[in-house]
Amino acid sequence: MKIINVVGARPNFMKIAPIQREMQSYIDIKPVLVHTGQHYDEKMSKMFFEDLNMPQPDIYLGVGSGTHAQQTAKIMIEFEKVIEKEKPDVVLVVGDVNSTAACSLVAAKMEVKIGHVEAGLRSFDRSMPEEINRMLTDMLSDYLFVSEESGLKNLEKEGIDKSKVFFTGNVMIDSLVYFIEKAKKSTIIKNLNLNGYPYSLVTLHRPSNVDNKKNLSNLIEAFSQIGERIKIIFPIHPRTKKMLRTFGLEKMANNISNLVLLEPVGYLDFMNLMKNATLVLTDSGGIQEETTYLNIPCITMRENTERPVTIEFGSNILVGSDMQKLLKETNNILDGNKKVGIIPELWDGKAAQRIVSILVNKAK
Repeated sequence: MKIINVVGARPNFMKIAPIQREMQSYIDIKPVLVHTGQHYDEKMSKMFFEDLNMPQPDIYLGVGSGTHAQQTAKIMIEFEKVIEKEKPDVVLVVGDVNSTAACSLVAAKMEVKIGHVEAGLRSFDRSMPEEINRMLTDMLSDYLFVSEESGLKNLEKEGIDKSKVFFTGNVMIDSLVYFIEKAKKSTIIKNLNLNGYPYSLVTLHRPSNVDNKKNLSNLIEAFSQIGERIKIIFPIHPRTKKMLRTFGLEKMANNISNLVLLEPVGYLDFMNLMKNATLVLTDSGGIQEETTYLNIPCITMRENTERPVTIEFGSNILVGSDMQKLLKETNNILDGNKKVGIIPELWDGKAAQRIVSILVNKAK
């Protein structure tokens, strides 16, 4: 059975790595790794392949950046050629990036079966491009692999045939479990002179936060106040760095003495930073899940989340764009009143095994 595994952006790599590894243990599966090149920056792509012990892509489309329409169209044009040549039995997509939706649309029109890992997640906010990608991909998919119970409920409400839906757990956690010991060997904490010192970890990249001058300025001001109590480690996304410069906020950020701006870091370095942080401030999806598994306090700077299990059972708190709430929750954690969560069902490091087993049994 030939299965094309699609990756496009950095979060995809952590999700596809355990699946690719599991497929390679089956003699009757031929996995073909296709990288669309949606994240083409070496810091955002190449080093993650190395950290995750992933083979180099069998096919690299190199689509690069552009508007959502341009990027989606480029991926579709190039991926159609891949399907024509490879004639796969299944196209497996993960997450909710443009590559996910674009490759699903091509596969559906070429009558190739589609598997979607992380199916059913919903923020119920259609202003998020990812929400459109999720909904479209789920509608087209033949195998919907769900990571949390909310996904099952959402797909049922949307009328998806139950025979296509499988509760398999979270592949992000597979990668975390697999690499957690290796991450301990990272020297980043020593290199940053953080040994024994409390610190908070920040990630920030969503358009709602970084493409709006007022919102980004408010966040930098909040970090300035948080920095009065704790050091802040901030591996800065290329998009965020660009917008700081565009809005003339770079100097403001650089003047915060307790804010350490870093270039993007690899998966193992980031995991080590996250595992040892006092708290994490983020607008990422996957980091809400990873902090829940590690029981690290997480404050999510978004109005909504497609991963409600991280709030219901995990260590995640949603503060939206309310800076007073952000400061209040941060101070609460720093005062020792942290939220203690539990690990959600099937977040056990074996999701990839369940996914590949289902594909082997159902897709023949």
